Amino acid sequence: MCTLALASANAWGSSTGASFATPMPVIQEPQAPPSQARPDQSAPNPDSSRAATFTGTVLKNGEQYVLKDSSGSVYKLDDSSRAQSFEGKTVKVTGRLDANSKMIHVDTIEAIAS
Repeated sequence: MCTLALASANAWGSSTGASFATPMPVIQEPQAPPSQARPDQSAPNPDSSRAATFTGTVLKNGEQYVLKDSSGSVYKLDDSSRAQSFEGKTVKVTGRLDANSKMIHVDTIEAIAS
């Protein structure tokens, strides 16, 4: 029993004058983001933010119209109703290219002399 009384007195610091340090909070430094952050999937495609001009021939590919340029690259045209009247003709298309799907979002189409 004496041991219990002595331990209690020491814990409260009443008879021995022992002082106990107040615990200090641990401060965490902010962590730097990982060097290779995952790209934001909702960010717009940089290619699609600027209008560009494409020249080539409008061709029908199944139910969709495409533009085939002089290098042989083929781009889908998002506005088939506008492209239909230019089938087989050399045209200048102004629009924004979605490089992932190779689709041109058409602003204008006009025939040019071939």
